[in-house]
Amino acid sequence: MSREPIKVVLLVENCGEDATFLRATFQHPIAPEIEVIHARSMAAAETFLAQRSVDIILLDLQLPDARGLGAVRRAHAAAPRVPLVVLGIDDDAMAAQALREGAQDYLVKAEIEPRGLLRSLRYALERKTMQETLSMERERAQVTLNSIGDAVISIDTSGNVIFLNAVAEKMTGWPWREALGVPLTNIYRVTDDNYREAGENQGEMQASQDPPSLADCILKRRDGVEIPIEDSVTPIHDEAGRTAGAVIAFRDVSAAKAITLQMAHSAQHDFLTGLPNRMLFADRVKQAISTATRHSKKLAVMFLDLDGFKGVNDTLGHSVGDRLLKSVAERLVHCVRGSDTVSRQGGDEFVVLLAAIEQAEDAAITARRILQAVAESHSIDRHEVHVAISIGISIFPDDGFDSETLIASADTAMYQAKEIGGQNYQFFRAAMNVRAVQRQSIEESLRQALERDEFTVHYQPKIKLSSGEITGAEALLRWTHPTRGPVSPAEFIPVAEDCGLMVPIGRWLLREVCRQARSWAARGLPMPRMAVNISTLEFRNENFVQNVFAILREASLAPETLELELTEGALMKHVESTQSILNTLRAAGVQIAVDDFGTGYSSLGYLRKLPIDALKIDRSFIRQLTSAAPETTMVTALISMGHNLKLRVIGEGVETQEEMAFLQSHQCEEAQGYYFSPGVPGAEFAKLLKMGIFEAALAHH
Repeated sequence: MSREPIKVVLLVENCGEDATFLRATFQHPIAPEIEVIHARSMAAAETFLAQRSVDIILLDLQLPDARGLGAVRRAHAAAPRVPLVVLGIDDDAMAAQALREGAQDYLVKAEIEPRGLLRSLRYALERKTMQETLSMERERAQVTLNSIGDAVISIDTSGNVIFLNAVAEKMTGWPWREALGVPLTNIYRVTDDNYREAGENQGEMQASQDPPSLADCILKRRDGVEIPIEDSVTPIHDEAGRTAGAVIAFRDVSAAKAITLQMAHSAQHDFLTGLPNRMLFADRVKQAISTATRHSKKLAVMFLDLDGFKGVNDTLGHSVGDRLLKSVAERLVHCVRGSDTVSRQGGDEFVVLLAAIEQAEDAAITARRILQAVAESHSIDRHEVHVAISIGISIFPDDGFDSETLIASADTAMYQAKEIGGQNYQFFRAAMNVRAVQRQSIEESLRQALERDEFTVHYQPKIKLSSGEITGAEALLRWTHPTRGPVSPAEFIPVAEDCGLMVPIGRWLLREVCRQARSWAARGLPMPRMAVNISTLEFRNENFVQNVFAILREASLAPETLELELTEGALMKHVESTQSILNTLRAAGVQIAVDDFGTGYSSLGYLRKLPIDALKIDRSFIRQLTSAAPETTMVTALISMGHNLKLRVIGEGVETQEEMAFLQSHQCEEAQGYYFSPGVPGAEFAKLLKMGIFEAALAHH
């Protein structure tokens, strides 16, 4: 985000299930740290707002003590300066009325999804800030207009006077209070330089002219005295682009013209970067579509999102983040033609219109130019900031016939670019919509999976290569969907992480593993070290350490029994805080292992600082392991590195006797993989512990 992030959300929601769903949404990885205050009634919300301020209100329209527009009015009265987003049914009339009553957005509850909700809240906050800024500008403009030598009159859409400044009062002979509501033609009686009488509605007559016209005119005062003047008429538009009136400035029009043009510019341009805003961009796309249709041309819409921008804000501050957005905006403008349009949608999202292209490859050329330009270092203060960008591209008429559809298609393609690693561009394909629907279906099912007890845990043994004994068990999460059957972890875990569900699911997994270990111990079975994979999202959760210790106490399990596996990426982010968390866990006896070792970019110096017990060599190295392959050198080096750091080394994904023999010959302490056993349910793993069959299996091989 380029502005201060949302910190406190007041959720006014009577339905417990809906409140739980909305709370989970705020755990989304792209969401800022948000405190959610839940009020079940409007009365409770009003009491809370009387005592404490919030950043935004999320309001259900079906409350026990306030419904529909009544709820909107009470919320707006309780906190008139706080952005309000309402939740309701699919009712266009109600949505329009709620927006007129002061709501910033109207969301249909049945259609809410995490990214859309977070984006709506973020945009509502920015729109409210812009409205307040424009309101301040309007007040400042009125003070200014009363202080300058120009005469200014404002009229509504009916041509009736709504404002005169002091100079206009003197020049027309009409006091403002007497002129209020009077037709302009009665107050502002002018003839142009050809002595043409003014029309019935001077503002409406010139409202469509851009830029405002200037003319030498004669003003006839109320007492009949004629004064030669210059005048300009400028239309005023509301946020939807509709004409809301006009401003007539006369005599010394230079200062007045500058002010009115600035106000018109502010209504159609982003406050931070000066780029066209969404309203103006949509109008430009509409015009480009009309032109492209007439000349049988194509056009492209690009949706762009910065990769890792939140990290810049978190580490360097929002001031640097704002200047980075300005720098990116300037580079985007330089990457396109003068006939194209670059717009900031909000936050770190931009859209680009490439008007009248010959073929899709023209858009790809521009996309590659943008990727290169944005990736180059941005010098901000004393910082050299590096940021990448992901781009989605849609083509007219192939992917849509209007602005909204083209932007949505480009947005979908942009998320595909994100999913394959970022810093690339993707063209929209119809299959992406199918995939997006499937992903949404998985997300919806995941939200119910914990309640329906659809998760299970399998355990894969870790083997001590020198003796063949079972030293550990890695917990593998499994999900059986009620209609689809087993769902691959590779399919559902990324979705769980993306929508913020990995934290509650991970907590369930850890509790289940500790319960299982306690059960085996109660039966007198040999106690293996229980290894659990921890996602970055779980590890960075503020309650992570407390949850680990609470679950261990609940299961009456010794901390030494538990081993947490974290990837290099999770450990290398924010090394100082990582070290503090690991020190706390290690001090209690919990073991720490680096998972998928060799695939990241770990600094050996940092690894020495971190309290780690084991390194797990990634299966990709083991799978290609032969005595003649180059991978043998890599595996040997990784084993040697682990030994130099005084750590246990574990080989993952061992599937053949040759792979096991290689690891044995290079003093790798432990291994796991299908060569020994796949992951099995807890009851089957208990049999392996009891029978000790792996020692016999090794002897057989």
